[in-house]
Amino acid sequence: MHDFSLEVHGTHTFDSTGAISAPIYTSATYRHPAFQQSTGYDYGRVANPTRDELEKTMALLERGERSWALSSGMAAINMVLHLFRPGDHVLLSEDLYGGTVRLANDIYTRYNIQFEYVDTADLELTAAHIKPATKGIFIETPSNPMMRISDIQALAKLAHDHEALLIVDNTFLSPHFQKPLTLGADIVLHSATKYLCGHNDIIAGILVVRDAQADYAQQLELFIKSEGPNLPPLDSWLLLRSIKTLGLRVERQSENALKIAQWLQTHPAVTDVYYVGLPSHPGYGLQRCQASGNGSMISFKVKSADLAKKALGKLHLICFAESLGGVETLLTYPLAQTHAEMPAELLARTGLDDRLLRLSVGIEEADDIITDLDQALQD
Repeated sequence: MHDFSLEVHGTHTFDSTGAISAPIYTSATYRHPAFQQSTGYDYGRVANPTRDELEKTMALLERGERSWALSSGMAAINMVLHLFRPGDHVLLSEDLYGGTVRLANDIYTRYNIQFEYVDTADLELTAAHIKPATKGIFIETPSNPMMRISDIQALAKLAHDHEALLIVDNTFLSPHFQKPLTLGADIVLHSATKYLCGHNDIIAGILVVRDAQADYAQQLELFIKSEGPNLPPLDSWLLLRSIKTLGLRVERQSENALKIAQWLQTHPAVTDVYYVGLPSHPGYGLQRCQASGNGSMISFKVKSADLAKKALGKLHLICFAESLGGVETLLTYPLAQTHAEMPAELLARTGLDDRLLRLSVGIEEADDIITDLDQALQD
């Protein structure tokens, strides 16, 4: 079945009422018919019918075997990092969401896990950093915020040749545009707050695994059941409702983004534009091979830090706010927001500086977004 249909129908199962919209089950516990008999549900932390429908839908969309809906994207990343043990070595994309870097550097290094940051868009460089203790490669593609493209299939082979896992944060593209598990990745995660939700009204995370019987999947099952970071029923239902329009939203956003990126290239105040849908992007060809769309995240640099900061206070239609992926266009200043705690060394290596702005393009009329950007970027 095609994605548009899967997004609308999910598992296409119905309860005894025939309700088209999945019911919201708020029960914390479930009655057993008799001793050693069960309806399949025992306790809400372990399983919930509304959350189950969401998890099965996400597994279908990502072409995986098992999915978990969690309380945030960071909860999903946290569960993944639980897989590593003292003495393990993990490679991460050097251009990465700042919260992931904070979790790795400030929390998990306490457990004698070594994290090393590398440009995973450079396959040879990544291979050169593999060690006998390497147990995982964690990537974002496109990366946040410099939009670098890493070769998922090649990195999966590299990881598996060294008995390591490939983990892909697929937040920027969503499963509508990119399916890393079909390219060999072992685990895919999302901040479902972003495109999967699309309306800036819930915080959620998603994990999907390629092989539900694999040791790493069984460990994740144990961690999640034991620690309880599960998504509540109402939020699960809201996310299910949002996924029904995922394709419509991201296709429209991507169309808008290309038009805006092309316009930004012509603006006298803009010095650099980073959008994977532009033929000038170094990862353009690879992106077309491993994804069916380019998404709607654009980063760009302006002539000065002063201009970047002033523009944020002059917006009318666009909102100066953190996050991304919603129907509203948002402009973010990564150095002070999403990447405020990024180590200076990584900032220098990736080129993330005080002139960089990150645009999450919404579904508004593209010309209206351009008009607002144009007036905001005037000296």
